[in-house]
Amino acid sequence: MPVITFEYQDLKELGINIENNKLIDILPMLGSDIEDFDDETIKVEFFPNRPDQLSVEGVSRSLKGFISQEIGLPKYKVSPSGEKVFVDKEIENIRPYIAFALIKDIKFNGEKLKQIMDFQENLHWVIGRDRKKVAIGIHNLDVINGDYKYIASSPNENSFVPLDHLNELTPKEILAEHEKGSKYAKLISGFDKYPIILDKNDKVLSMPPIINGELTKLTEDTKNILVDVTGTDEKAVQQTLNIICSSFGEVGGEIESLDIVYQDKTITTPDLSPKTRKVRVDLCNELIGGVNLNAEDVANLLLKARMDTKITNNNEVQVEIPSYRIDILHEVDIVENVAIQYCINKINAELPNISTIAYEDNWFKSEKTIREIMIGLGFQEIMSLMLTSEENHYEKMKQIEDNHVQISKPITIDRTMIRKSLINSLMEFLEDNKHEDLPQKIFEIGDTLYIDESKETNVKTVKKLAGAICHSTANFTEIKSTIASLLSNLGYEMEVSSSNNPTFIKGRVASIKGTSKNSTISGFFGEISPEVISNFELEYPVIAFEIGFL
Repeated sequence: MPVITFEYQDLKELGINIENNKLIDILPMLGSDIEDFDDETIKVEFFPNRPDQLSVEGVSRSLKGFISQEIGLPKYKVSPSGEKVFVDKEIENIRPYIAFALIKDIKFNGEKLKQIMDFQENLHWVIGRDRKKVAIGIHNLDVINGDYKYIASSPNENSFVPLDHLNELTPKEILAEHEKGSKYAKLISGFDKYPIILDKNDKVLSMPPIINGELTKLTEDTKNILVDVTGTDEKAVQQTLNIICSSFGEVGGEIESLDIVYQDKTITTPDLSPKTRKVRVDLCNELIGGVNLNAEDVANLLLKARMDTKITNNNEVQVEIPSYRIDILHEVDIVENVAIQYCINKINAELPNISTIAYEDNWFKSEKTIREIMIGLGFQEIMSLMLTSEENHYEKMKQIEDNHVQISKPITIDRTMIRKSLINSLMEFLEDNKHEDLPQKIFEIGDTLYIDESKETNVKTVKKLAGAICHSTANFTEIKSTIASLLSNLGYEMEVSSSNNPTFIKGRVASIKGTSKNSTISGFFGEISPEVISNFELEYPVIAFEIGFL
């Protein structure tokens, strides 16, 4: 989860003057974990559903409400700048959405610059999925001039000096030679043209989502900034800009909007107007439990959560939710804020008034048999998370990324999707245990998740079994013998056919189909590709298999 570091003095400068020990007690009540602290500095880990709290200004805003120092909806004035951003039609198939804001009269120092960079990077992966969905650029406004253009540039045009570099490079050269270019090239390298942001005089501000230009680099002398947010999801782009602007607005930054001119529409950003929802009092009491709140209680607690409220009747409160609270999607989310402000520790625990009679699922009976066979074949069972990342699941395994279930608010950058295969989990385990003696023989029985629109939930769970063997002489014959013994003991007849699975060495991988009286299974086995082995920093051959139980 994202960890932010700030000094107690930072909060004092923002108007909060409470004892350090009291602060340590309060912060966990806001949905955070204290990672570390000393007499001057504190490190706090916040859940990713609250990206607005990934800056010290956001923490301060929430704290002021919790301790009743400031309550109600924070109001940030947004003035029109009179400037525009013209969006090139060619960009719509590459990275189609953009939002701009000008923020003036900002005071920077060395520590503040670092905090802004950390805030930016935390937003990049909490909302932006490591810049794939959203990327942020923050620029020195005083060295550029509006209006601005967001264009699709040819690879060899619009050269500029990228951040922390000495020489001009073309967009194509940046992707090949610059550290950030190499890291994020996969996000745009499949296109003939690349996104570029230009000012009125055709000065290059940035090449999103790769790198900003050295021209607009922030320094301690910077007073006015331009914020650009680009991405593939229009809602996420605008939400990200709102969070950033609200954070700067908390310290008195003067926010100015721009008109974003698309081919078919013009929108103004940022839009910090609140959204209105309603919450029922009886639902609050039911879901929280152990409390007996009335409408006035609910309204007052939500004021502490930095929302404006209006009691419409004895069982209903109208709520104005600030634009930076992108986590509130449902009435239940408002109830959660009521519980937090009431203080979780004050809620009386109650046992649910239900009883159930359990019985063992037939699948788990089958699991026992599979485990006994695998252990008899000399394997050791592992249990890994269903969550993984696109990098580990696709890129490192040489697989083409396809449709999969993503985590909307990932806790960590390496847990952003639900797996469709178990093999990469085994490879991750081997990577973490490469210091152990060989041979290593491991297996896992676990769930995988596929998108299936024919299902009520739009997803389908598939049980799978996978195994891997790592030692200096591991080969195709060994894994074929292993899978043959496994299927024989399970009562399946095995059919083998050719396979082109790119995770494995070509010509040393096969597809399998197992048939019995009651069911059919399918899967594959073979020798893992040296490139995949290298991707997981392993030094010895690995052989593996996977079968699915439909």
